[in-house]
Amino acid sequence: MLDTLRHVIEAHGGLENWNKHKALSVDLVVGGMLWGLKGQAGKLERTNVTVGLVEEWASHQPFGPDNRRTRFSPDRVAIEDAQGNVLEELAAPRASFAGHALETPWTEPQLAYFAGYAMWTYLNLPFLALHEGVTVEDLPIWHENGEAWRPLRLTFSDKIATHSKVQTIYVGDDGLLRRHDYAVEIAGDSPAAHYLGNYVTVDGIKFPTERRVYVAGPDGKPMRDLMTVSVDLSNYRFA
Repeated sequence: MLDTLRHVIEAHGGLENWNKHKALSVDLVVGGMLWGLKGQAGKLERTNVTVGLVEEWASHQPFGPDNRRTRFSPDRVAIEDAQGNVLEELAAPRASFAGHALETPWTEPQLAYFAGYAMWTYLNLPFLALHEGVTVEDLPIWHENGEAWRPLRLTFSDKIATHSKVQTIYVGDDGLLRRHDYAVEIAGDSPAAHYLGNYVTVDGIKFPTERRVYVAGPDGKPMRDLMTVSVDLSNYRFA
C-alpha cells in the first residue's frame, strides 16, 4: 500500500474497523443545477440512500412520489413501489447513455443508475481505493486553499460502475479527503471538481457531511458559478 493511501485509510478510521460493516445508510438533502438540466428536478431532493460496502449496490428511498425506491447494480437498475413490486427496470444501463451530452435529459431509470453508482462511489471512498478492481498511484503535490494536498490517481476496472475509469482524490495533511475529480462519462465526459467537508465520526469512521460539485475548467479550477450538485448528509448509520 502506498504511504499516502495508508495515511488516508488510518485517518478515516482504519480498514479493520471499516471491514466490520456490510452496508451504510445516510439521509440526503440534494440540490444543484444537474437535476433540472436532466428533466428530473425534485426526485431526490430529500431522500435516504443505502449502499453496499462489499458488493456494488445502492437503493434510494423515497424516489419521487408515492415512496418509490430504486435498486441499483452495475448491470441492472429498477424502480419499485413501496411493496417491492418492479414498476420499471433497465438492463445494461450504461449502454443507454450512448451519445449523451451534459444537456441530454435522463429517464427515471437513468437517474436511478447515476445516483446509485455515484453515492456508492462516494460513500465507499477512501476504502474503495483498496478494492481489487482499483489501482492507485501518487501524483505531484497540488496547492489549493492555502494548503498542499497530496493527490492519488485511481484507475477503476471496467467491472465497476462509476463516473470515469480514471479519477483523482486529494488528501489534506490530516489524511482526510478534500476534493475528488472525475469526468462524468454518461454526461458527455463533463469534468467535475467535487469538494468534501465538515466531517463527523460514526462508529470510529469519519464521513463528510457536505459535498459540493462544480464544473471544472481546463486548468482544473472549479467554476464556482456552475454548481452541478450539492449534497448535505446526516444521520449516518451502518446497516
